[in-house]
Amino acid sequence: MSGKRCARLIFQTFFKKSLLEEIYSSALFLFQSSKKFFPVTFLGAICWIAGFSYLMVWWAHQVGETIGITEEIMGLTILAAGTSIPDLITSVIVARKGLGDMAVSSSVGSNIFDITVGLPFPWLMWSMLRGFIPVQVSSNGLFCAIVLLFLMLLFVIISIAACKWRMSKLLGFIMFMLYFVFLVVSVMLEDRVITCPVSV
Repeated sequence: MSGKRCARLIFQTFFKKSLLEEIYSSALFLFQSSKKFFPVTFLGAICWIAGFSYLMVWWAHQVGETIGITEEIMGLTILAAGTSIPDLITSVIVARKGLGDMAVSSSVGSNIFDITVGLPFPWLMWSMLRGFIPVQVSSNGLFCAIVLLFLMLLFVIISIAACKWRMSKLLGFIMFMLYFVFLVVSVMLEDRVITCPVSV
């Protein structure tokens, strides 16, 4: 081994290692010394999420207007998929760790939270700022879509029970097919291909 290569090996072994250790120790010190700022960082993360959510809805609306897709269909497809990506990632992570109950509970709990808090809270704030004027919600097949949602929930429970309460490839395929059926029927309701007997 030549002297130049030996010197390079010594430099890479000692100096680069010490540099990485210094960076790690500095980052660890900053993390430990900034624990008291967690409320600020938490609120900052919420603000970032709110900002990107606004941009996502605005961009989806503009794309829908450009292509000629209605807001309801964009909400059922693009926005629903975009907001469900974090749930998908967390469910995959906990499922790989063998925590299937947590994965299913997270998915169900997030949807319940969206319906019972995510929808009413902005409407309540909007109504309070305008003298408690009710928010008008209009959709061609809203009532039937809600009934279809409960039917999907029933089919999901039946599917899980049929698979002996185990997460398997068959259960994943059944879930995907149920979502596809829900999506197709909901789009047909919005486009009035299927007429809902109860209009809202």
